[in-house]
Amino acid sequence: MPQVLITGANRGIGLALVQEYCQQQWQIIATCRHPEQAQALQQLAQAHSNISIEALNIGDNEQIAALAEHYRDLAIDVLISNAGIYGPKGYSLANLDFAAWQQVMDINVLAPAKLAQAFFPHLARADSGVFAALSSKVGSHTENTKGGGYIYRSSKAALNSVVKSLSNDWREHGIKTVSLHPGWVRTQMGGPHALIDASESARGLKQVIDSLQMSQSGGFYNYRAEHLPW
Repeated sequence: MPQVLITGANRGIGLALVQEYCQQQWQIIATCRHPEQAQALQQLAQAHSNISIEALNIGDNEQIAALAEHYRDLAIDVLISNAGIYGPKGYSLANLDFAAWQQVMDINVLAPAKLAQAFFPHLARADSGVFAALSSKVGSHTENTKGGGYIYRSSKAALNSVVKSLSNDWREHGIKTVSLHPGWVRTQMGGPHALIDASESARGLKQVIDSLQMSQSGGFYNYRAEHLPW
């Protein structure tokens, strides 16, 4: 069976991705900070033997390295860096929380870069590995016509840059990368008034990953496979 690793797999889009890959008979490593509290994920794993749950705080580089070492002989076909945080809301330039900004950058940018570094050997062992990072269209400079949102916007723009650089560095190894906008999803982050549910987003995201060509590596796409501008 093909192998996928999904971070932030305990709820929202992450959990929906686990369900989607499970239905299609992938072997899944599902990570979250507190597996003992992830009831829905635990129930899914109890019902399906192809799901393994691992504790991982993606803000902890040592934990990432330890997980990579634990699976050091495994080929991973797809790694989905899904876990992330939004940070403060309702602020202006005059009252920016720089400590919170640093935390958002640590989780949304540095952590995916560390995942890429640690799991490069696993992706390289696969026939055609894919590193997919959950981004957002608010990280697009072209789409930014309203201003504000400095913290989250900048973190997703920086993440897109990481994904683009990885695409160039990994091309010779046959590994593809992609930044993915999941849509406005009804999750804890997206809120109850969002346009789509997590299952619809997850189905689309998987289809984009499944059909990704090397010529598209490093690109920025939404869950409908539409190319997004930088």
